[in-house]
Amino acid sequence: MTEQAQIQPHRDAIDNIDAAILQLLNQRAEHAHAIGEIKGTGTVYRPEREAAVLRRIQNLNQGPLPNEAVARLFREVMSECLAVERPLTIAYLGPEGTFTQQAVKKHFGHAAHTLPCASIDECFRLTEARQTDYVVAPVENSTEGSVGRSLDLLVSTSLKACGEVVLRIHHHLLRRLPNTEGLHKVYAHAQALAQCHEWLNKNLPENVARISVSSNAEAARLAAEDDKAAAIASQAAAERYQLIKIAANIEDEPNNTTRFLILGHQTTSPTACDKTSLIISAPNKAGAIHGLLQPFSAYGVSMTKLESRPSRAGLWDYVFFIDIEGHHQDPTIQAALAELTNRAAFMKLVGSYPTAVL
Repeated sequence: MTEQAQIQPHRDAIDNIDAAILQLLNQRAEHAHAIGEIKGTGTVYRPEREAAVLRRIQNLNQGPLPNEAVARLFREVMSECLAVERPLTIAYLGPEGTFTQQAVKKHFGHAAHTLPCASIDECFRLTEARQTDYVVAPVENSTEGSVGRSLDLLVSTSLKACGEVVLRIHHHLLRRLPNTEGLHKVYAHAQALAQCHEWLNKNLPENVARISVSSNAEAARLAAEDDKAAAIASQAAAERYQLIKIAANIEDEPNNTTRFLILGHQTTSPTACDKTSLIISAPNKAGAIHGLLQPFSAYGVSMTKLESRPSRAGLWDYVFFIDIEGHHQDPTIQAALAELTNRAAFMKLVGSYPTAVL
């Protein structure tokens, strides 16, 4: 039997399976449309429902496709079906090609409309004014720590955290020319410059200026206009601005990862795999910090993050950003937060949300 004769039955089977998948996808979209009709002008996006679907699919998966691949596929299926109800518009720090835009697509899929903004402040303002449905904002990086401006905005915003995205960060040195000859300057966001500091020291001359700009995609845009410049940016930015990758994966830490929060106007229901973000401040007295943390220990609540930042309300006045495991509606969390409210000078529930699946 020829090779073609052996292959043909498999191709015929794939064609039949594809036709069945297409029919089922359209049936799914019809049900999504019916749900949209029932909801009317209500909230169409439910983060807890989507997280539950992705986890269920992974539990059902028997291979050979890995769980992450299956989750990515169903993420896009849900994105397209949600667009049948109503496409979402997501604000992010632009221009096109930023890591934040990648985080938007990872969480919401490619059917969502993305709106690039000049600053994180603008992202928050547009969503607060309901000109966009959600904002995706970076909050911390595994190498360089927290993103200060995002944390500062969380203190005062009316938006609620309803999801999170964790994105592996790969930085590349990009340029219009195929080498580093005649290179005078490198553009990048300040965090990217810090994350690639050792590589830059080792591989570029000292006289090459390092210039901080608003985003890595903006760096790529500037490098695309200047033969004497390069940029530190993503693969997406390289493609968007037609730049050559001079060096790949130049981040100093191989596991460099950024965490983003999804913020909107809704609250989420518990999923049994949730996280809660809080902001608190301590009264100015001895042992105040210990007193704030004691309810978590007393009720067996696991704390995954504790960070302080100046509150901007007064000299040496600080607020604390805390992440805990669980949902604020869980009985033990409710009890801990009730006690914490009585002890804290200020407490804000940023939101409870499903932990990242992808």
